[in-house]
Amino acid sequence: MHIPNGIHHIAICTADMRTQLEFFSDVLGLKLVGLFWMHGVEGTWHAFMELNQNSFLSFVQTPDTPGIPHELGVTHAGQPGGSSSSGTLQHVALHVNDLESLLGLRDRIRSRGVNVFGPLDHGICHSIYFAGPEDLTLEIATNGVPMTDQDWIDPEVVEKAGISSEELQRFCQPEAFTPSNTPTAQPEINPEKPHMRGYPEAIYRQIIQTPDDVLAEAMSFRDPPTKDE
Repeated sequence: MHIPNGIHHIAICTADMRTQLEFFSDVLGLKLVGLFWMHGVEGTWHAFMELNQNSFLSFVQTPDTPGIPHELGVTHAGQPGGSSSSGTLQHVALHVNDLESLLGLRDRIRSRGVNVFGPLDHGICHSIYFAGPEDLTLEIATNGVPMTDQDWIDPEVVEKAGISSEELQRFCQPEAFTPSNTPTAQPEINPEKPHMRGYPEAIYRQIIQTPDDVLAEAMSFRDPPTKDE
């Protein structure tokens, strides 16, 4: 199946790398496995904390991040039901295997002097909630009843969202895709489609229009930072 099957990493901007690493290693027990200059981004650090062998929590500290204002309800939600600007991180929910692990982690968090409430039973999961540095809203969850047979799709919300029955069917049963023997060509840049607007336009166009193999050779960073030590 050519679909995503998990989270490789969630990248969170930080103005204080050390504080985030201290919190997530001490309070949640995550192991730091990578801390290096972000590839191809001058002056920027990138950290990876291991959730499992395939999944990581990542932090990015750019030179500009400390000067960007924090405002609850704009840049940060501040609580799991709060608002923030569209496209921003609302909250991070990390997974544990069972309720026993959830309760054990709740006790670990409290033992570090951090307030946490729950678990709350949402049917589909049990969750605990707490805050992290820099106004992060955090959740730990363990799965409950499976979301099957569209039991957890509310017709009222479907209607409010303007989703037709045909669209709902398509959303619930996405079309399968079989790659051809030759790679699909890069489409022309269409301003109606989403684009990474943080790049200068000329550089972005150059990246998009460069052949895949040429771009991979120019922009890949394979060696760990300590290789030559």
